[in-house]
Amino acid sequence: MPNQSVAKLTVYAALASNLAIAVTKFVATALTGSSAMLSEGVHSLVDTANELLLLYGMKRAARPPDTNHPFGHGRELYFWSFIVALMVLALGAAVSFYEGINHVLHPEPMRNLLLNYVVLAASFGFEGASWLVGLKAFRATKGSQGYLDAFRDSKDPTTFTVLFEDTAALLGLLIAAAGIAAAHALNAPRLDGAASIGIGLVLLVSSLMLARETKGLLIGESAHQHVRDAIMRIAREDPDVRKANGVLTVQLGVNQVVAALSVEFHDELNTTQIETCVNRIEAAIKHAQPDITILYVKPQSAETWRLRIEQLAAASDHADTG
Repeated sequence: MPNQSVAKLTVYAALASNLAIAVTKFVATALTGSSAMLSEGVHSLVDTANELLLLYGMKRAARPPDTNHPFGHGRELYFWSFIVALMVLALGAAVSFYEGINHVLHPEPMRNLLLNYVVLAASFGFEGASWLVGLKAFRATKGSQGYLDAFRDSKDPTTFTVLFEDTAALLGLLIAAAGIAAAHALNAPRLDGAASIGIGLVLLVSSLMLARETKGLLIGESAHQHVRDAIMRIAREDPDVRKANGVLTVQLGVNQVVAALSVEFHDELNTTQIETCVNRIEAAIKHAQPDITILYVKPQSAETWRLRIEQLAAASDHADTG
């Protein structure tokens, strides 16, 4: 799992960048009247609010377990990350579409064209710097995986959310620059509005991808395969275990996993010996995988486990076809 201090640094870098850019873009909008620049200003303002929500979610998720939340508060971060995805859609994309359509229907000539280009160039530099920080943090977590697979498998929404936001911002800046340049070169102010609509489309796609991934984390995904493999390996190596049938896991937070292990013990073991074995397995697994905060070890026959897995597979097939 990524170091949380690195994740916070990524969010803080994006926050500072987006806040500075938002102020600059709104000033430029007032001086130039550009619809695309206004859409970009709203985009940066929404991104600034998003970073604040991510930081709030990280703080809430770090709280220790209590009587009402015995497994901790890790899903707070997943909840606020989902809200961030919805904000990109509801605010950023919606405002961009509105401004774009309004400017296409009621075009107005732009003023101070040079200022637009200066602001876009400066914004690209700020966003590029933040994007590099986010890319570095994401690369540190993905290992040998491809970027798309790493995005789908990631259990930390902070790194991929910031990277997605910054990527969408850079694309939006390129679209804004193209729209402003085309509107000026062709003396067609409607193209500035068309650029706003293009920015809205970029935000819409980003929002849908973020919402899908964070929804999966929020409702509960299994832990990484290497975590499950480590649990099974340790269980199989214990001398009192006849057979390790399998393990079910749920990712409750960035560094919080609940696991349920099914094993068969040797028949000659008494209750005390089984309890000692369970404690030994639990200690070994938590030492090897510190993210496992809760481990349940269930004595179970291989046949019972097989039937349970078949039920899960049937339910999954039904959900996919339903």
